Amino acid sequence: MVRGLLKNRPLWFAAGILILLVLWQTISLLRGSELLLPGPLPVLRQFTRLVTNGRFLRSLADSCFRVFLGMFISIPLGIIAGVASGLDRRIASLLKPLFQVISATPVMSVILIAFLWFGQERTPVFTSFLVIFPVIAANTTQGILSLDPKLKELFAVYRLSPKERFFSLYLPGIAPFVLGGLRSGLSLCWKVVVAAEVLIQPRHALGTGMQAAKSQLETAELFAWTAGAVIAAALSQLLLSCILAFLRRRH
Repeated sequence: MVRGLLKNRPLWFAAGILILLVLWQTISLLRGSELLLPGPLPVLRQFTRLVTNGRFLRSLADSCFRVFLGMFISIPLGIIAGVASGLDRRIASLLKPLFQVISATPVMSVILIAFLWFGQERTPVFTSFLVIFPVIAANTTQGILSLDPKLKELFAVYRLSPKERFFSLYLPGIAPFVLGGLRSGLSLCWKVVVAAEVLIQPRHALGTGMQAAKSQLETAELFAWTAGAVIAAALSQLLLSCILAFLRRRH
């Protein structure tokens, strides 16, 4: 019976989507105003129109580039900071105030300050880096601290070089924690980048399209731009899951 339920997971997923659509349509009818909440069909029509629009495709490409650039910068720096913090408590204490300040600072404040420093195009990238970097670093530190002390002693007894220790002991130990940080960090990165785009409005961006649709009271178009961001984030998560599954099989 359990196997049958597991095999039917796609059906349950489809049923969940159907329930959301029905609920969406019901609330839209109760509100009785497409200006406040358009139904799924008007949004679908607007989304179809957007997909065939070169401006939307350019905005989608630029937003994807900002997301992956922010992740690309955050991952190696986060791993370096996390490994250093996990191996040396002095470095952990040194970096702790920085991480606390970052986590306590509102994202909107970060976006506005970054705009003064970097301008429209680079602000979303810097903001995403500043938000994702502590996540990767914290996960990496947790991975270092979770290593078996006996393994550390064994590597010390055989006097292996720091390079051999990193690739044979630390890297395999932190890999699951870093990958977990990537999963949560990617979705967070999309939210931060789009939020920065809405506020800063670069020339080509999903957030800029949302802001323009809101300014013109085109609610269906606003939902369509949002749907584009949601679908792009979901596809990037799916791509990441496929890559991680491939790497696990190779390992």
